[in-house]
Amino acid sequence: MQSSERGIDHIVLAVKDLEAARRRFASLGFTCTPPARHPFGTGNSLLQFANSFVELVTVVAPEKLVPMSQDHYSFSAKTAQFLEERGEGMAMLVMSSQDARGDNAAWAARGLKTYEAVDFSRQAGQPGGGTALVSFTIAFAIDPTMPEVAFFVCQQHAPENFWQPAYQVHENGVTDILSVTLSAPAPESRRDFFATYLPEAEIEAGEDRLIVEAPRGRIEVLRPEDVEARFGPDETRATGDLPSFVAMTLGVRDLEALGETLTERHIDHRHLGARILLPAHDCFGLAIELVAA
Repeated sequence: MQSSERGIDHIVLAVKDLEAARRRFASLGFTCTPPARHPFGTGNSLLQFANSFVELVTVVAPEKLVPMSQDHYSFSAKTAQFLEERGEGMAMLVMSSQDARGDNAAWAARGLKTYEAVDFSRQAGQPGGGTALVSFTIAFAIDPTMPEVAFFVCQQHAPENFWQPAYQVHENGVTDILSVTLSAPAPESRRDFFATYLPEAEIEAGEDRLIVEAPRGRIEVLRPEDVEARFGPDETRATGDLPSFVAMTLGVRDLEALGETLTERHIDHRHLGARILLPAHDCFGLAIELVAA
């Protein structure tokens, strides 16, 4: 069961071919949940960990996509737009919530542009067979100066049907999402947004970076040149001046053993000191940094 502390709930990784993404992540040693469908035209499969998950999402029913409006920020429309305009990659960051509507009201009171909270449910495949209903409330916090990415919180209403230990066992030993990296010029200029979006977080700002330390998980905002220095010029897509998510950092039980497995399977990776990097061009537009848990 997920910790009640505020933290990274999941990341939304937009892909064009869900089955191809599932095969690729399975080859990297991840357990993928059965494919599922949302009522608003998208479909997904998850890489679930102890406290967080990666949502592989694509458009499966274009005729069901919900359009954007002044009061409604559409998950499905954002996914379709991201895939059309930017291609594959991390489109959204989601933090956990015990009260999504309360978060929404707090954001509005502090001057953040808000949208109506959304309730929805879907059937989720269970490890022993069959399905069970999972239900959520989500609320978006959008910064107009970061048009290519979206942020929201997710409140679970049937966590016992969602969090499944059998899905959290991964051959590669990955245990959780530790952090995500956002590339953006002038990182310190993002302080006000993150201080409003995550009032519980401790924020450290410098000229070259902004570190947002939530009770569980971290957001690192780096200048594009520092992103290139850390992840390599060919392994993160060109971001220009628009903020863009470029990497996620995952904790691994045995980093050395995983490196040996990747080598044996001829999977492209790089050892960079105490971390292993899987390049973005092999991981649907998002670099994966692996470190000892």
